[in-house]
Amino acid sequence: MEITNNFGLPEFVVEALTFSDYSRGDAQISVTQLIDSPQIVQLQKEHEDKQTKDAVDFVWSRFGTSVHNMFEAGIKASGIEAISEERLFTDINGWKLSGAIDVQEVNDDGVIISDFKVTSVWSVMNAKSSWDQQLNVYAWLVRKAKGQVVKKLQIVALLRDWSRRKAEQERNYPSAPVAVIDIGLWSDREQDLYVESRLKKHMDAEFDAAIGQSLEQCSSEEVWAKATVYAVMRKGRKSAVKLYPTELLAQDRLDGLDNTHYIETRTGENTRCAGDWCGVSAYCDQYQGELQNVV
Repeated sequence: MEITNNFGLPEFVVEALTFSDYSRGDAQISVTQLIDSPQIVQLQKEHEDKQTKDAVDFVWSRFGTSVHNMFEAGIKASGIEAISEERLFTDINGWKLSGAIDVQEVNDDGVIISDFKVTSVWSVMNAKSSWDQQLNVYAWLVRKAKGQVVKKLQIVALLRDWSRRKAEQERNYPSAPVAVIDIGLWSDREQDLYVESRLKKHMDAEFDAAIGQSLEQCSSEEVWAKATVYAVMRKGRKSAVKLYPTELLAQDRLDGLDNTHYIETRTGENTRCAGDWCGVSAYCDQYQGELQNVV
């Protein structure tokens, strides 16, 4: 990957932002990759040398690393019986899966797994399914690699865009810039079936890529798809009166309102692709084909 410095940052700032000692060891796949789109994982492998990122693109990931270090120091100072930043490995169907778990609090009746996130208020208010998947795979790893029972999963989220004013005014807004979110613990069987099915998808994608076959396309969830909606608007007001999934429903509502109201079409998009959050949308036949259809 090529690192650019388009904003003329001092060299020591660039080095601080782009330094990384991450390694998944000798594993074929990490937990983060396992829960992600097989197509994206394969394209990232194939086009890694062609990708370009600017130094500023690493700000939040480096901030996240700093937060991890802060919590790790806090765990040591507190004296609680916990294991921090442990990377576990397990062999499954000929592949080695690895995952680094932020915190494992060891109790007589089971382990509490905590994962630190530096994230947005939106992510907390719209519970991300990937968090459930990630932490349950961590629980699977603890069970398989260490033979221990996991009794609880939780996210400790630092909200980078939290607003005190909104917390005071909006009903469902997080009350503090730090939120502890309980994650549902799946049964052992549910964890087993999920890991096995995801691994099969990635193994199939690896094989297809090796023989030059087309890869299975990303799902709507994997591309963060937003559907087209129809907003009933009122002149002079920025937010919608109400959003509707079809134009017919929006028009039905509009018929009962005065002429200061109108319909605004908010065209849906695959947010991850359009924002290039996957990093390989330029090489993706699925996304490029969708762009051609739009044109």
